Amino acid sequence: MVDLAKIRSPLSWPGSRTELEETVQSVLGPLPKDRPDLQVKTVDEYDYPGYTRRRVNYFVDPWTRVGAWLFTPDIKEEMPALICCHDRAPMGKDESAGISGDIRLAFAQRYAEMGYVTLAPDCILAGERVPTRGEPFDSKPYYKNSTKLSVAGKMLSDHIQGVSILMEAKRVDSARIGVIGHGLGAFNALLLAAFDNRIQTCVAINGFTRFETDKEPQRWVDDEGLSLMPKLKPMIEAGKYNFDWEHILALAAPSPTLVISSLSNSIYSNPKSCQKAVSLAGRVYKALGAANALDQFTHHDGHRVTPETMEITDDWFERWL
Repeated sequence: MVDLAKIRSPLSWPGSRTELEETVQSVLGPLPKDRPDLQVKTVDEYDYPGYTRRRVNYFVDPWTRVGAWLFTPDIKEEMPALICCHDRAPMGKDESAGISGDIRLAFAQRYAEMGYVTLAPDCILAGERVPTRGEPFDSKPYYKNSTKLSVAGKMLSDHIQGVSILMEAKRVDSARIGVIGHGLGAFNALLLAAFDNRIQTCVAINGFTRFETDKEPQRWVDDEGLSLMPKLKPMIEAGKYNFDWEHILALAAPSPTLVISSLSNSIYSNPKSCQKAVSLAGRVYKALGAANALDQFTHHDGHRVTPETMEITDDWFERWL
């Protein structure tokens, strides 16, 4: 395991970063080196006061088109943009778009109303990507056809393609692209920030607990049919991990990253471990001259998103995008 305490200067980071990327990818699986042409197709278009919402689809691999909601504010100049990663919600992108599900998680709609171009795609096993006669977030059919790339790796790969979609969208300032997510969406947001340097800032809400002190680590390999990272299983059985969440946070450095977590009534067994992860990753941010770019906000509101949480998030994006 890479010792983040030994990262004391920018010169000591590149080698460790490469090692970390390889270590995490050994669990996620090999990310595709070649990307399909974007070929964005607009299926539907709806006009609302202040913005337009389009249902689009695009290729994420040579055989698969995915659906997404693309929000474009009625602003003429270039705007910042956000990838909105949905939670573990069967309706997928529709929750982020405010069409169904928990309205508090309608990030794509919220930030479009605030002047951001937003993209809310379906991740694999949700929304329009649930297999025929399958159940949302049941990964067994996926692993029958894919043994190299984990579900988490596939979600990451698809979100990377989503960033490319935003980069090419009209009136998007490609130097100001961020990502936000809650729960499973926060998990995906952090991985995207770690592996795609086009992401300039990230907000992750209630997304993880450290592997090392997790009382229920099986959640990462088999949670009610969803196996995010099956290759983590030997580490869980041995109780020894080659990486932990502080390493994923460190891979996002120096991009500004805000971790929001609950200290009580959390779905995770050790929510306070997030504080340790942020503290350890903070050493890398400090070494890279960006000590203020990694921060944490804690609360006691459980897994839900509150108005206070969103105010903190709004301020973060206004500051960094």
